[in-house]
Amino acid sequence: MLKASWNLKKTDVLSLGVLVLLALIILLPLIIVFLTSFAPSGTLSGTASSQSWSFANYTEAWQRGKFLLAFWNSTFVALAVTALQIITSALAGYALARLKFRGKQALLLIVLATLVIPFQLLVIPIFLVLKWGNLINTYGALILPTAVNGFGIFLLRQFFAGIPVELEEAAALDGANRLQILWQVMLPLARPALVTLFLFTFIGEWNDVFKPLVFTTRPELRTVQLALAEFQEQFTNNWSLMMAAVTIATVPVLLLFLIGQRQFIQGIASTGIKN
Repeated sequence: MLKASWNLKKTDVLSLGVLVLLALIILLPLIIVFLTSFAPSGTLSGTASSQSWSFANYTEAWQRGKFLLAFWNSTFVALAVTALQIITSALAGYALARLKFRGKQALLLIVLATLVIPFQLLVIPIFLVLKWGNLINTYGALILPTAVNGFGIFLLRQFFAGIPVELEEAAALDGANRLQILWQVMLPLARPALVTLFLFTFIGEWNDVFKPLVFTTRPELRTVQLALAEFQEQFTNNWSLMMAAVTIATVPVLLLFLIGQRQFIQGIASTGIKN
């Protein structure tokens, strides 16, 4: 018994060591970026002493890159797109999971088919529609093209399909209609899936550079990623300043993921393939 326990402990320690090593390898680029951002301008993290590190690069990068307006634009667009995707995905996902109507399976296949179509292939018709609606160079051009997403619909459909039907039947006996059942019963139970969709959508919109680059030209609509791209063009040789700007653009989504990681893992684990 003791020998088996000892072998088990050695296996656990070995597994933990391998995981720690892999985590360090994955995090190594982020660590280098973070350390370099504190080094004096014109030097790298490996050539500067810890006594010379300061936050001066962050202050200079924030001011020169004009990140305040870019942060507002990215936050507003990401939250707006996320809210619209949660609403549309919840309604469509619940309909595909619970309602019975002709062509439901075909509609589900169409939703899944949209997942394999790159957004870049649709950019020309989307641009023409936005131009027809006078939405070019507006927040609408950054929000509406991704207000509905097949991944979100499929994710919530899978989660709703795993919730017992008896809960809805009990709510229906109490006089609740479909929307009340969705709002008061299904959505509270689908919190892990909603958090997962929120993280995927918000981080995707925050890191998106394609829509702002194609659909906007006004400087006041510049997002964080566009500001970062312009900043890198101006300070190509100043690695410390560039790494500070990269850290500024990365930290918000990194903190957001760390806050919601438990719900995220639960949401991914509980949305398997269901009929």
